Amino acid sequence: MDPQAIVDKMMSGDEFSKWLSIEVLSIEKGYSKLKMTVTAEMVNGFKIAHGGITYSLSDSALAFAANSYGKQCVSIETSISHTRPVNIGDELIAECTELNRGRSVGIYEVTTYNQNEKKVSIFKGTVHISDRDWE
Repeated sequence: MDPQAIVDKMMSGDEFSKWLSIEVLSIEKGYSKLKMTVTAEMVNGFKIAHGGITYSLSDSALAFAANSYGKQCVSIETSISHTRPVNIGDELIAECTELNRGRSVGIYEVTTYNQNEKKVSIFKGTVHISDRDWE
């Protein structure tokens, strides 16, 4: 399967990414670029986006980039640094790039920006690459 077909299949069953209204802007082997808009339901008691929102967007970007080769991958370690607050109405762009990919482990970085091209988070993810193919 090509990267777009894999992401389409993944998205068809990914209710959480659909709830976030994630749009796939670009997908290639080892790379993805996603977009979403922050809604009122996504904020915490400080009236800024819950940290789980940028984390979830980044995690989806990681999943799509890692799985784009055709082998099923799952994350085994992730971390995020939030660099500025995210507000209701902010349009977020998450860009995932592959740092290293071996036979069974891949390492990725996701940088998320707001509509003003200000960096709002940096996410690092490590995935296990299985022997199972996407079909």
